[in-house]
Parts: sequence; C-alpha cells; structure tokens
Amino acid sequence: MKRISLVLAACALSAACSPQAEEPAAAAPEPAATAGSHGAMEGGMAAAAPGDSVATQGYKASMNTMMEAMPAFTGDADIDFMKQMRGHHVAAVSMARVELAQGKDAQARNLAQDVITAQEREITLIDAWLTQKRASAAPAA
Repeated sequence: MKRISLVLAACALSAACSPQAEEPAAAAPEPAATAGSHGAMEGGMAAAAPGDSVATQGYKASMNTMMEAMPAFTGDADIDFMKQMRGHHVAAVSMARVELAQGKDAQARNLAQDVITAQEREITLIDAWLTQKRASAAPAA
C-alpha cells in the first residue's frame, strides 16, 4: 500500500510540475517556497542551499534534471502520457540511486532497488512503444 501511495504522489507531483504548452510566454514566476516547505524554489526548481546533505543535493539534482528535460505536451493523450512518465521514471531511478548511495535504512534501500528494477523495465517498454508509434506515423517511402 505504501508503494502505491508513493507512486500516486510522484505521479501527481510530475503532473503538477510538468511544463504546460499552453502557458503564456510572459507567465509570472512562481513564488519562492516558504520556510519549512520542501526547499527553496528558484524558477520552479529546487535551489541548492548551504548545508544541503549529499543526499539532498542528489534529490534536488534529480528533480531539476527531470523538470528541465520534460518534453512539451503534444495534445495526444497517449504520447504525452508516455513521454511524461518516461521523464518521471528516469528521475525515480536517479533518486533511488541516491538512496542506495546515501541511505542507511534497509527498507528504504530495498524499495530503492525495487524502484530501479521496475522503472528501468517500464522505461524500456515506453521506449519501445514510442519507437513503434514513430515508425507507424512515418510516411511510407
């Protein structure tokens, strides 16, 4: 049940934080996070802070890389889902690797290894689906 909750929370975060193609070019910047929140945000990204642990630095880097690499939405629900989930999964693997390198708790480390195994398998499935979709959309020669 905890794994499902974590996956749902991560999906909600990914959806809430993904760049939207419909956003106006002159959108106002997001306000900085308040003290006691998940960390200072700079331009929608988790900013490095003095005193961040190696793990926190790794988690922030994972999230920032994910957000910077997220593709624009196409309007096709299936393609958008697959591309956005791929970015989310890559970030999940990156965060799990930070846990394996820095974490001490056996349950957290076991979950991190499970995340890596499952997400890498799903990334492979997504890549194959996207490749097939591109091939079927290509004009015949």
